[in-house]
Formats: sequence, C-alpha cells, structure tokens
Amino acid sequence: MNWRGVISLWACTCSAQSIAMAPAEPIRLPGISDSNSPAHWRDGRIYIYQSDGLPIMTFGDSQFEFLKTRGVLLSTYERTPLWIESTWADDDGTLYAWYHHEQTVCANLSAPRIGALVSYDGGTSFFDHGIVLESGDAVDCSAGNGYFAGGHGDFTVLLDHERKYFYFYFSNYAGPLGSQGVAAARMEFARRDNPRDAVFKFHDGQWEEPGLGGRTTAVMPATRSWAGTDAESYWGPALHWNYHLNQFVMLLNRVCCEPGWMPTGIWISLNPDLSNPAGWSEPRQILPAELSGWYPQVIGLGPGDTDKQAGRVARFYMGSDSYWEIIFNY
Repeated sequence: MNWRGVISLWACTCSAQSIAMAPAEPIRLPGISDSNSPAHWRDGRIYIYQSDGLPIMTFGDSQFEFLKTRGVLLSTYERTPLWIESTWADDDGTLYAWYHHEQTVCANLSAPRIGALVSYDGGTSFFDHGIVLESGDAVDCSAGNGYFAGGHGDFTVLLDHERKYFYFYFSNYAGPLGSQGVAAARMEFARRDNPRDAVFKFHDGQWEEPGLGGRTTAVMPATRSWAGTDAESYWGPALHWNYHLNQFVMLLNRVCCEPGWMPTGIWISLNPDLSNPAGWSEPRQILPAELSGWYPQVIGLGPGDTDKQAGRVARFYMGSDSYWEIIFNY
C-alpha cells in the first residue's frame, strides 16, 4: 500500500467541506477490536473498551502512550458473547455502556440484539440491564450473508447537545428491504438508569415504535437484502460530534454484491441534527476497498476528545489500528 503524502478522497463542493486522509505513525491498541471501541476520560487517563466476544478495558495517559489492558466483570454472562460499542460518562462518574449481543438462532447464524450496562466503579465492572433494542421480524435461517439471520446490532449511541435524548444509530439486518440498513432509535436521557422499555425506534417519521420488537424505517436503506449472498448495504455506523465542522459525522462500512462481507471502502455522511434522520448527507467514499477493513472510527486529539467528539484533525482507526489522520476542512 502506498500511504505517502496526503490523499484527499472526498470533497463536498456544495458546502465547501472536505475530508482528507494523511498517513501517520501507526497506533496499535493492545487488544482486539472486533467492533467500535468507545473511549472516555477519567482522572487524566483515557479508557478505551475493546471487544472480541468479551470486552476488555484498555487505558493509559493518551492513545499515543503505552496502554495497559484488563478484563471487566459483568453481573451476568447470560448474554454473551457481547461487544461494548458505546459508552457515556456521567458527571458523577457513573459510566453507561451499550453492547451488541449475538444470540445464536440457527445452526451457523445469529441474530444480534442491543443491551444496556452501567458501572459505578469507573468501568471495571458492569451491571447488565438487559436487552433494549431487538428486531420484531422473524429470523431467516436461509440468509446467505454468512453471519446474521436478522437482528439489530453494530451501532453507536450518542447524546444530543441538550442532554434530552440518547440516539441509537444501528444496523438492521431483518425485515422488509426498506427497513434494512442503517436505522435509528432514541431514549430519553432521564431514563438512563431505567432503560428497559425506554427506547423507541424511528419509523415513518415518528419515534414511537417500541425498541423491543417495533418496526423501523431505514435512514440509509439497503439496496440488496441481507438475506441474500449479494447484500448491498451500509452498516456499522460510528458517530461523533465534530466541533470544527459544527456537524455530526457518521463513518460507515459498506458491503456490496459478494458473500463474506467483503469491504468496499469506508464512507462518510454529515448531519447537523441527530434528531433528523433524513438530514444525513449522501455517503461519500473516503477510503477505497484496498485500503479498508471493518469498524472505522475516530479518536480526537484535543483535550477531552474521544470517539464521541473531535476537531479538525483526529486519528482514524479501523478495528484496533490507526495508520491515518483524518482531516476535516471547510
């Protein structure tokens, strides 16, 4: 791979915004990230959760320094394997987290669900509130994508600026084609300690469908069903607030037209308002297939920056590794 120089792969001339990718000194997190890897700061240290069926806590003085790892304890292991994909640290130190759980439903296929956790000891142990987002569509054991027979998973949870709602942007692998792809749901901030039956999905312009079993309308619909061997869809959204652009940024994986979830590049979309699922810009490619893998996300470089907020320059990760800086301009 030729990573020399700066590769500018996307420019939105309509708003004079552009994204550039610049090769950088590699960062390799010590654990395996088979999902988004959420980060937060506590007492001057960064904490990153990496998951590969069970989560570990990776921590140190910064993402550039030597990082240590340790396992985390769960109040129950009934819903494993699980991957922690989003976190949010409250002002009092309480850490809220959300996980992707793969429930085996067929011989070789699972149907993911999304659950909620909370930690009162800085994130070394978690109480499991259980599942808060689950598909109501029947599983399809003949699905040809190689992994999932349906379900909801591969997601990000992000709090709005008003601290009114947590917004879930997730991958829907089930139901009619118009509901498959990237979908949305939300939960009132006030319900964070009591999340069961508190999440509502976006459907037909309203946030009224129950998180457990309700219908969805895709924000970015699949164009070929996940039930086939040739699925064509965005998936695995990773969101952050970019205070340089004054926009929310969504990084996306995309599969197209071949079995085995082969990457077709990394894509990006912008939206100033989390509460407006129709407001996301048409996704544009920022890395080609030959340079991409799974699970793109950023970790910002400014004081207090994480995977949830970043400025003009951030580190771009795919899985456990970062070989690039991502530069946001306008």
